[in-house]
Amino acid sequence: MIIPPPRTLTGSGHLAEFEEDKYVQGAVQLLIDGTPQSHVNLDDPSDLFFEYVRRIGHVIDLVRPEREPITALHLGGGAFTLPRYVEATRPGSSQQVIELEGDLVDYVRESFPLPKRAQIRVRRGDAREVVAKLPAGLHGACDVIVVDVFAGARTPAHVTSLEFYRMLAPLLAPGGVIAINVADGPGLPFVRGQLATLSALFPAVAAVAEAQVLKGRRFGNVVIVAGQDPDAWDWLPRLLAGGPHPARMVEGAELRTLIAGAKPVNDETATASPEPARRIFEKR
Repeated sequence: MIIPPPRTLTGSGHLAEFEEDKYVQGAVQLLIDGTPQSHVNLDDPSDLFFEYVRRIGHVIDLVRPEREPITALHLGGGAFTLPRYVEATRPGSSQQVIELEGDLVDYVRESFPLPKRAQIRVRRGDAREVVAKLPAGLHGACDVIVVDVFAGARTPAHVTSLEFYRMLAPLLAPGGVIAINVADGPGLPFVRGQLATLSALFPAVAAVAEAQVLKGRRFGNVVIVAGQDPDAWDWLPRLLAGGPHPARMVEGAELRTLIAGAKPVNDETATASPEPARRIFEKR
């Protein structure tokens, strides 16, 4: 495998680089300023490595019948791990990817191209600005919207507010879901704010993560799932079955207890997600 040299992204100044996974043959990891952003098994794109990505992958598996093509919108491209996954597990799916860093798109596609037959359209620009300009044909058409937007190691504030999520709601197809990757630390103040925000807009909201993270005892990723139709969520109890383990899921009364005291955030009150401790990404 040929690993390309690192590339400094002109838009942000961040350093993007790939490293080979020494333990998984045919797999690479994308780092931005040393922070792991994406892991791709090029030999088997259906193999998802990061815990939170696997959880989102299980949402994608369950939201529609197995192997059925879907329409997916990905906010945040990285190394296109989930678009590759959707194409591998649901051939013929129609996908849109929004990525701010145009240089990153070029770097990834030049280094490790997307499948030639995949129907994956990449739109370059700020996620919120591009969402506002998406064609009418996507309204009411998206089975899954993945929100995994990071600037370095933090999610920017402007893609965490009521106003932002209100823009996504009309894009969902009946029974469609939004899957959001949220990173937070002890006490989960940021996650609780996001849950309060999404619960103000969507009648169906759930959160799943490694048990100690969801208890607010250590920094980690929480996957929040939101949708308009609770009756279409008969698959939700199966979400934990696919792992990774151990894990917890909160919904209903337990979710309301977790949210208690947290208020929805709007454009004026929204903040970026917390900065993770550097030691989390140190190589051992």
